[in-house]
Amino acid sequence: MQPFGPTENNVLRGMLLMIGSAFCMAAMAVLIRYITQEVHPFEAAFFRNLFGLLPMLPFILGQGRGGLKTARFKLHFMRAALGLGAMLCLFSALAITPAAQVIAINFTLPILTTVLAAIIVREVVRARRWSAVAIGFVGAMVIIRPFGQSFETGAILALIATLFMASAMTTVKMLSQTDSANAIVTWMGLIMTPLSFIPALYYWQTPTVWQLGVLVLMGVFATAGQQLLVRAYRAADQSYVMIFDFLRLPFVAVMAFIMFGETVDIWTWVGASLIIGSGLYIARREAVLAKQARIDARLATTAPADAQAIPVGRIDRPADTDNIGESDTPDAPDNGMKEKPDA
Repeated sequence: MQPFGPTENNVLRGMLLMIGSAFCMAAMAVLIRYITQEVHPFEAAFFRNLFGLLPMLPFILGQGRGGLKTARFKLHFMRAALGLGAMLCLFSALAITPAAQVIAINFTLPILTTVLAAIIVREVVRARRWSAVAIGFVGAMVIIRPFGQSFETGAILALIATLFMASAMTTVKMLSQTDSANAIVTWMGLIMTPLSFIPALYYWQTPTVWQLGVLVLMGVFATAGQQLLVRAYRAADQSYVMIFDFLRLPFVAVMAFIMFGETVDIWTWVGASLIIGSGLYIARREAVLAKQARIDARLATTAPADAQAIPVGRIDRPADTDNIGESDTPDAPDNGMKEKPDA
């Protein structure tokens, strides 16, 4: 049996890693908000892709063409195109909309991913998760207020960016069945960098030394945030560490207030609360279903290969002459008292 101490250490490590990731992602968002006041969002997106590809060069050089071998290039291209659409919309949203509002809308990602998984991947989504999706959608509408006087184009761009992200994540699920994680990330960078250079050319202006320094720093925070995120998921359950990812919102709110004097209105906090609550519920349900799937897989390995074989749950005992009149009755049904996934 594993000692209790290391488990506590893993939980604490996962929490600290995710908090660090949330801080880095918040800093990246605020830097995007800052630099896109001087550099066009499409050009900033190109530099983000370029600096994101550089850390993968050791993998490319070490593995060679064999590490990038794939039979699903079209799907890789689709994933990169969706990712680029998300990045262009997100950068454009941050250029014209308060950073905290954009990040709050971005928290609809698990909600939109659930919807697309049901439509495209044909995952079974039951009533309770659909209820969480509906609540999250209401939260997004509270922030965006599309029918009110405070309607903002940036908020709609942020929602479209999140829809692109959810679509990209759905393709990643499909790619992960055949290709390695390093190959998926590397192909994304190799395709997105030249693709993002095309729209950047139309708005190109050579960045100053200061602007280039900010763009590099933006890339550093992005890479660090992703690395910390991966390690947080390895240290502890995703449904647990995801709670601390929502610290991005207060981090961004504080940074944006210090740098730009931006404040967050009450409706953004209310909508964000609904979105965060529904996102946490969906993450928790995913964890429960994943755990149940692992249990079912282990039980399946003990099942008899022969359909006529005696079921595993039955135990044969020698006949007991003292209990000849008694029958072997099955266990009583649970009468629905046990929780069923997404009933």
